Amino acid sequence: MKDMKVTESILYVGCNDRDIDLFESQYHVPNGVSYNSYVIMDEKIAVMDTTDPRVTEEWLSNVAEVLGDREPDYLVIDHMEPDHAGNIEKLAERYPKMKLVSNAKVFTMLPQFFDFDLTDHTVTVGEGDTLSLGNHTLQFFLAPMVHWPEAMVTYELSEKVLFSADGFGKFGALDAGEEWTDEARRYFINIVGKYGAQVQALLKKAATLDIQIICPLHGPVLKEDLGYYIGKYLTWSSYEPEEEGIVVACASIHGNTRRAMERFVEILKEKGAKNVVLFDLARDDMAEAVSCAYRYDRLVLASATYDASLFPCMEDFLYHLKIKNFQNRKVAIVENGSWAPMAGKHIRSYVEGMKNMELVGDTVTIRSTMNAKNVEELNALADALLK
Repeated sequence: MKDMKVTESILYVGCNDRDIDLFESQYHVPNGVSYNSYVIMDEKIAVMDTTDPRVTEEWLSNVAEVLGDREPDYLVIDHMEPDHAGNIEKLAERYPKMKLVSNAKVFTMLPQFFDFDLTDHTVTVGEGDTLSLGNHTLQFFLAPMVHWPEAMVTYELSEKVLFSADGFGKFGALDAGEEWTDEARRYFINIVGKYGAQVQALLKKAATLDIQIICPLHGPVLKEDLGYYIGKYLTWSSYEPEEEGIVVACASIHGNTRRAMERFVEILKEKGAKNVVLFDLARDDMAEAVSCAYRYDRLVLASATYDASLFPCMEDFLYHLKIKNFQNRKVAIVENGSWAPMAGKHIRSYVEGMKNMELVGDTVTIRSTMNAKNVEELNALADALLK
């Protein structure tokens, strides 16, 4: 185990997973992911969450190494999702005197995952309740639908540490050596993004605490410039753009729609546009396309017509935007169709069903391949998008 002290008395016992290909069986994680777990050493010992069953033996070894000849008094369960709660029963079997600490919803949900006797082994806590370990005191705050209904966070008062559950997490193993923001954005938008209002409510609770360290269940422990990370969460959870920029999301069958959008990107840049990003939705990472759409303030949706509807990868993209509460953006539409162009109609229907969306310019219709008239129309659409 890599020696990692959060503080002198709070120790990291989590694991990196470099073998996983898809997180939650849908998100590509080329640099893996970490499953974070912590141990607070005091008169009484608390283990803060477990890990995914993929790393059971490594994690149990890490815990045993830190504990030495002692046993944990408590296991605090902040979140029941299997990547964090997958080893609850294993730890309980190894340390039968240990008590499980969590809220009532966790103890209602726990038997759905495990079949062991909890009699006299639970400590139920509610909003604002505290638990003394000796020099350390844990305080619990409920975080319903961030992003499961039973979720909570734990604040340690003496060292001012927030154990933030899935909050402030990111994709990527701890040894990935990558910058935090992009993979944290991709993680937040795609996993927690639907629940912006609930995240805002939790951030209001957090604003009342003196937080010096954030210990998430994925990604690095955050100790410096916490205002930056909290600011990102405030922006992401309010569905406001982070910065000016244009995402061109393209769904092309034979390449003609893509070639038109490559020309459109050139037109935008010639007119002075900055931060223009083109995604081929049939080939590029869908989660990255979704998170980038949240990053910037304008979006171009360009799709071929397919079976009188949308090319499936565009339908998938719009579905993800819709269920993640995408809103507050300017949108332009380009459609293609060889005999009955219908993509624009279906795109418009999606966009009109989202909150505070501004459709700009006229829909540009390409019939099979881009012609000189289309180039003129794309120029006009660029002007409308850049106003």
